[in-house]
Amino acid sequence: MQGKQDVDRLLIKSFKELALHDPIEKITIKEITDGAGVIRPTFYNHFQDKYELLERIIYTELLEPVRPLLENRMVNEALLLLFTNIGKERGFYMQAARLEGQFSFELIARNCVKRVLLEIMEQDEAAVIRKFKWLTAERIAEYYAQSMCSVVIVWIKSGMAITAKELAEIYDYVMRHSMEEVLFPRMDG
Repeated sequence: MQGKQDVDRLLIKSFKELALHDPIEKITIKEITDGAGVIRPTFYNHFQDKYELLERIIYTELLEPVRPLLENRMVNEALLLLFTNIGKERGFYMQAARLEGQFSFELIARNCVKRVLLEIMEQDEAAVIRKFKWLTAERIAEYYAQSMCSVVIVWIKSGMAITAKELAEIYDYVMRHSMEEVLFPRMDG
C-alpha cells in the first residue's frame, strides 16, 4: 500500500509530465490520475484541484529547499537555489507561467512565497521591531513576494535567457540599491 507522500509524488510527476505537452488549464484530473496509476477519487483525497497541486509543487520543490537558507539569512544563496531549481524544470515552469487569471501561476507562487516569508519573520523576534509602524510583516512579505514573483515570471516568459546565477545577481543588485541608483546609475561608480 502506498503512503500519502508516495501518492503525492506520483500525482506531481504525472502532472508535470502532462504539462510539458499540454496547457495546464486543459489538463484534466482523470489524465493526472491515469498517469499516476491511481483512481480519480484518490486525487481528491490529496488535493482540491490541479491548482492546489501546483501550489504543493511550488511550496515543496521550490520554497522548502530554500527555507533553511533564508532562516540562516543566506538570502543570495536562497535566491540562487530557487532560480536554479526553476531552471532545472524549465519546460514545466514555462507552461506554468502561462497560467493567467484567478489561478495564475504568479498569484499562486506569490501567496506561497508570502506565506514562507511571514513564517520566517514570525520566528525572528528581532524582525518585529521596525522603524515604521505601517511597515508590518504582512506588507514586507507581500512586497518581496510580489517583486520576486514578478522578476521570476518575466525571466521564465523571456525563455530564461540569462542564467539563474545572473538573475540572482541582478535581483540582489536591484533590491540592495535605491530606486534612484538603479534608474540613474552614475557612470563613474
